[in-house]
Amino acid sequence: MTAVRISVGGEVIAKEAGISVGLRKASSSDVHGEPLMSTNTTAASAEQRLKDLGINLPHPPTPLGAYVEAVQAGNLLFLSGTLPVEGGVPKFLGRIGGELSVEDGRRATHVAALNALAIAKEHLGSLDRVTRVVRLGVSLVTTSEFREHPKVADAASELLVSVFGADKMSTRLVFGMASLPVGMCVLLEIILEIRD
Repeated sequence: MTAVRISVGGEVIAKEAGISVGLRKASSSDVHGEPLMSTNTTAASAEQRLKDLGINLPHPPTPLGAYVEAVQAGNLLFLSGTLPVEGGVPKFLGRIGGELSVEDGRRATHVAALNALAIAKEHLGSLDRVTRVVRLGVSLVTTSEFREHPKVADAASELLVSVFGADKMSTRLVFGMASLPVGMCVLLEIILEIRD
């Protein structure tokens, strides 16, 4: 029997022999009041977890330049830098720690992660084809004094764990930047392992 310990947002989530223990209670919520972690400890599919969490994915955003949003290479799906765009309109313009608060940064990161999920679903047909979130890259535009990058990036990690489960948790890179496209404060890059 193997046990895996995973920490999300400073809280340890233990998985032992496929049974989840120590998940956050349903009363824990993100900046939108949505549960941070699915309390479903069964092997629910990603699509079922979305329904259970009451998440309706947005329409996938269109590229802001000469590129495609997703490329599949073998069993990996690479998602382009996903931004906090709502209804085709760039949101959350400015620097976190300056014009934008930590909570604004978390909301922007959550929106960008929802957009990434929408792109993946459009490409794959179903998020149930995802077998693992391999890598999450989070680029943040912040003031030079800002030090809470992990807290902002956790908004994306928490959503991905809620949808795919703690056993599919990714590695993560978080960067501070001077600027990002059209002045938005966050850009996500995600690599997913998929099955046919």
